[in-house]
Amino acid sequence: MTQRSSTIWLTAFTIFLSGGILAAAQENPVWTDPNDPTLPADVRIQGEYAGENPEGQRLGCQVIALGSGMFHAVIYPGGLPGDGWDGQNKSLMDGKMDGQKAVFGPAEGPKQYLAGPPAEFSATRQFPPAGHQPYTAIIEAEKLTGKTEQGQSFELTKVHRQSPTLGKKPPESAVVLFDGSNKDAWRGGRLDEQTGLLNTDGNDILSRERFQNYSVHLEFMLPYRPYARGQGRGNSGFYQVDHYEVQILDSFGQEGLHNECGGIYAQQDCLINACLPPLVWQTYDIDFTNAQRDEDGNKTKNAVITVRLNGIVIHDELELQGPTGGHRSEPEGTPGPLKLQGHGNPLQFRNIWLVPQE
Repeated sequence: MTQRSSTIWLTAFTIFLSGGILAAAQENPVWTDPNDPTLPADVRIQGEYAGENPEGQRLGCQVIALGSGMFHAVIYPGGLPGDGWDGQNKSLMDGKMDGQKAVFGPAEGPKQYLAGPPAEFSATRQFPPAGHQPYTAIIEAEKLTGKTEQGQSFELTKVHRQSPTLGKKPPESAVVLFDGSNKDAWRGGRLDEQTGLLNTDGNDILSRERFQNYSVHLEFMLPYRPYARGQGRGNSGFYQVDHYEVQILDSFGQEGLHNECGGIYAQQDCLINACLPPLVWQTYDIDFTNAQRDEDGNKTKNAVITVRLNGIVIHDELELQGPTGGHRSEPEGTPGPLKLQGHGNPLQFRNIWLVPQE
């Protein structure tokens, strides 16, 4: 599959389901440019909303686009994840486009986590989730006007959160790996000379230099693939010394599991799901200390990692119990390259730099 900043369309057919249209696996449009004029109206609806409930308590909402004007919304008491959410309770709504607005009602079963059909999709593994309330809402002109089961009204406004480290400049001691001028520090990948971005084009990219202990900053943009689900939705990975994968994935509004954005693949879920919507710039700021080996080559200490996704700590001095899948064959504790996984998805990167540590 070739990738450009314009829309990519694969062989298509559709099936009708629950009053909406579900694009089957043969159709999977991909958008990589937030300014692409072919983007559907769904993009205006998806995203984050914040405000207060009728009792004056903070409330947040994340709206996930599922394709063909269908949506799933997660409401968080206390505020958005990483910004006040109580960490336990959620309410779910299903919605669809109606002209220029989207209309939402309480999510009702049967439901399955990340199911393909929008009518069966749930953003929580447990359905209904703890604290679920039967909200209704209309979203129009970046305003969510909702009602509780008792008919009390509330209003949330669309917000566009940005990572506090977005655009952070490298210190003098940094190794600059990508600043948009060239890709000399990498094997593989494509420099888009028009945008100044590093593109995977679906294939892996590895740094030419090897590293041991470091702090690293990276900015990435997830593609918009509304019909895809789970691992098909903008899948990539940020490998530390090509041994340990920190997952990159469009898991906006989901649980934050080990195989979702920020997770340590097959090892550790995120402390909180800090993933933002697709087609916005996001950041990783990672402190990494490699494993240690004795003179006989035996591992004496595990690698340790602290990960901030969009400025939010999602792993705090976590010991890594061993390499994750797809790693290089050399033993733990040896210097290795950084790897940006392609995994068949068009990922874009910018502003990558690393500060070596003792």
